[in-house]
Amino acid sequence: MSRLRRPVLAVIIGIAMVLGLSACSSRAGEWTDQTYAIAGGGTTGVYYDYGSHLAEELFDALGVDVVGEETNGSVDNLLRVAEGDALLGFAQGDAAADAVAGVGAFDEPLPVRAVARLYDEYVHVVVRADSEVESIPELDGRTVSLGAENSGVTVIAGRVLDAVGMDRSAVLDAQLDLRDSIAAMERGEIDGFFWVGGLPTPGLRELAEQLPVRLLPIELEWVNTVNARYSDAYRPADFPAGIYGLSESTPTMAVPNYLLAAASTPDAVVRDVLEVLFDARSRMGSEVPAVALLNRRQAIFTAPVELHPGAVDYYRDSRR
Repeated sequence: MSRLRRPVLAVIIGIAMVLGLSACSSRAGEWTDQTYAIAGGGTTGVYYDYGSHLAEELFDALGVDVVGEETNGSVDNLLRVAEGDALLGFAQGDAAADAVAGVGAFDEPLPVRAVARLYDEYVHVVVRADSEVESIPELDGRTVSLGAENSGVTVIAGRVLDAVGMDRSAVLDAQLDLRDSIAAMERGEIDGFFWVGGLPTPGLRELAEQLPVRLLPIELEWVNTVNARYSDAYRPADFPAGIYGLSESTPTMAVPNYLLAAASTPDAVVRDVLEVLFDARSRMGSEVPAVALLNRRQAIFTAPVELHPGAVDYYRDSRR
């Protein structure tokens, strides 16, 4: 290398180092050198994908060590966040409402706060395309996974069965997460399974490419019954024709999904998380379609879960 090029290269490297240091030093002083966790979900679901990409963005933008963790889903995530085992966690709106009220799967109110409303999740009741089962009541007496233990899926599955007029004991519950449900269906070991996730859920999209499936309808009257009996967190929705290879749209119900933190999380840390999340929205959305649904105006609607004070500050300042 010539003597002339060496000083130029040194200057370029120096500038790059300064820029890199300035990016990392822009984070709030409340961050520490520990490894932070984002409680996601099963590796074939949207939660895990979303959390893993957010972890990468936080590392790149702030220089903090963050990992996306595999979990059993909403209830598990809420417990991890409340106990300080995770900085952030994803949860369905109904499970989060139960958590702050201390009802359902929670023996007492959990000290968690909402960071953002992210997107709506859809309730899937999956059977093989060649199954003779045409409706949820016809699952009576069959082997069905109602979701993994401590998951939001099992909460909603129980509520749907209740609305239909079935007890949980009416099915042989395999208690599988999404990955194991998919594998069990491929082997012909289960007749169907419940899943709650964004559209499209990666694991289900891959399953439908290998094994034709159908989604059982959740009728409007059942959605209304669930809302009347529980947290009124659900809305009627439809799976559009074409998704998962479906030839026509199928009625179902949807529930909002939240990103949450412990009430004790420093305000400045939550602000940093939201700044990175919204700055990276387009980039993350190209890999995780659910991220593209993030909307700053809609993100504040998390009732009955209170917004974290750091989130309130962020959204207030972003409107100026």
